[in-house]
Amino acid sequence: MPIHHALVLNFHQPPNNLDDLLETNPWEVKEILFAMDRMPRALWGYEDVARVHLSMSGTLLETLSSPEFQEKVYGVVKVGDLLWQLQNTRLFEILGTGYYHPVLPLIPKEDWQEQLSRWRGLAQHLFWREDFGGFWPPEMGFTEELIPLLKRMGYRYVLVDDVYLEPAEGEMSWPELRYRPHVAEFGGEEIIVIPRERELSNAQLSGMDPDWFENEVKERTKFCDFEPLVTTASDGDNGGWFRNYTEESNFWHAFYQPFLNKARLTGEVMPTYIEDYITKHGVGGKVKVKKGAWNTEMHYGDDFTQWTGTQEQKDALARIHEISDALHFVKSQRKDSSPRNPEHVDYHFGEAYWRLLRAETSCNLYWGKAWVQKVHDDLDASCAELDNARRGF
Repeated sequence: MPIHHALVLNFHQPPNNLDDLLETNPWEVKEILFAMDRMPRALWGYEDVARVHLSMSGTLLETLSSPEFQEKVYGVVKVGDLLWQLQNTRLFEILGTGYYHPVLPLIPKEDWQEQLSRWRGLAQHLFWREDFGGFWPPEMGFTEELIPLLKRMGYRYVLVDDVYLEPAEGEMSWPELRYRPHVAEFGGEEIIVIPRERELSNAQLSGMDPDWFENEVKERTKFCDFEPLVTTASDGDNGGWFRNYTEESNFWHAFYQPFLNKARLTGEVMPTYIEDYITKHGVGGKVKVKKGAWNTEMHYGDDFTQWTGTQEQKDALARIHEISDALHFVKSQRKDSSPRNPEHVDYHFGEAYWRLLRAETSCNLYWGKAWVQKVHDDLDASCAELDNARRGF
């Protein structure tokens, strides 16, 4: 029986990072932009078989859609053309995510909806569509408590790391648990969960041979009594495998094009959109998904130590929750009272809120001492705006 492969690539740049790099390391900006621009160029002529899922953070899309940034990199990559090419639904499926790329289980629940809604507002405009079927949790940081919100926002499925899955009832074989969609439930709401194959995803990030990949996939799924879905997900612009501009040495030309050519020829391992697989083959049983994130470098991800391992990180997270509580208290005051100057309150509250959301960016915590001050800078600005908002009551 055929084996179905879902390719997922994650793209994220922190707020203003590409603009800053243009001043300090312009060649790195070129590598990043080339890695993105290479995708549609490598796939021209493969519309019949290529299928790529893309997650692009709101802060990255904000930069790419900025006329000022596009002018700065004119002559390197035509970013406007790139965004237009990514609208090609025969090649690309855009996944929903969070605007400022927060690790959602670590930030206040009250901020989840705003992170997701702001991303949708920008993505709907850039990609000319109303709905996005799948959701990519930033850093694959997932908790089942997200399920009701994802359902309200119209998502059909969410990607999770396979190491956190366990059967909710009965037993499942090792390949059944990893190579078919399942259903998870929380608070009376259900959503389809798509397991990310962690080990093959590691190979995708570091570099792999198409024949090795096909043989490995066949070996791992040989005991399946259903048509398996193998989902590999990694960053799409980090590491030499994706940034290398030499065709013989990068993901698209050394791996994906030969893989597509063989898929055309044999049909044994076929690229697919997750949405199409679900529609045709349905889902398996019910599962539980333990809270966790994907693996980065030497970190497993189950304890979020990449973002919470030091006292500086813990202090920054605690302050995020503190300021968020204060902000939502003012929001409830605005709803339950009639301020003297409502326009003043609303303006400064909005200014305070987006700075809080930006403080929640995962990179601010991940890079520890080098970046954690960015959290406090944004929170300081948020507090100042919140004080201005209070003066309007």
